[in-house]
Amino acid sequence: MEGFHPTVRRWFEARFPEGPTAPQRRGWPAIRSGRHTLIAAPTGSGKTLAAFLAAIDELVRLGLDPAAGGRGTLPNETRVVYVSPLKALGNDIAKNLAEPLAGIRNELTRMGLPDVEIRTAVRTGDTPPAERQAHLRNPPHLYVTTPESLYILLTTRRGREMLETVRTVIVDEIHAVADDKRGSHLALTLERLEDLVVHGPAGRPPVRIGLSATVRPIEEVARFLVGAPRVSGDEVARDCVVVDEGHVREM
Repeated sequence: MEGFHPTVRRWFEARFPEGPTAPQRRGWPAIRSGRHTLIAAPTGSGKTLAAFLAAIDELVRLGLDPAAGGRGTLPNETRVVYVSPLKALGNDIAKNLAEPLAGIRNELTRMGLPDVEIRTAVRTGDTPPAERQAHLRNPPHLYVTTPESLYILLTTRRGREMLETVRTVIVDEIHAVADDKRGSHLALTLERLEDLVVHGPAGRPPVRIGLSATVRPIEEVARFLVGAPRVSGDEVARDCVVVDEGHVREM
């Protein structure tokens, strides 16, 4: 947990006294250094939290940054997009985010620091139009969506305005789409999103984090994650770190 904000570290250590899992220990340094990262590990190994906690830590630091006022107020913009191929998984993730976000806010209070409210929202094909419009008016900092809904957002002016501030893209269950038509469609969407962000306020590509179950060859999934422009011959570009913990969990 070295390098995390004290409030984030205190919440994690209280919630997980056994300490970080292998995917977390290996994934966090790469993610925090701004490198594209693929984490392959069995279900229940903590790889999703590995991706989200690094993003949450960055938002907490932003809210407390003296240069930005240091009053806990975050910019009214979307910073993290989580893409799930399954609507049900996306809804589960949104619910599971409530615990760390609430716990970290409690730690901020205990330490006498300003409250940092990190908003989340879910958009799928089942999201009512009124909710979708609310997302555009008041962008969530963490946006949970599907490949298809992300594509639709990129086809609208207001959707592009919301997404141009994205700093991190998390693609969960990436192995489930890497070899089919949905995967090809998602790959194009990720490139469109990157082009939008590069020419937006950030001025640089968002960090891509892929989460996968055990898969072979893992290099092919890494190629899919980072995109063809970052692949040279048979080697995955050096800006993509592969964390391979594809072994059976101890019971």
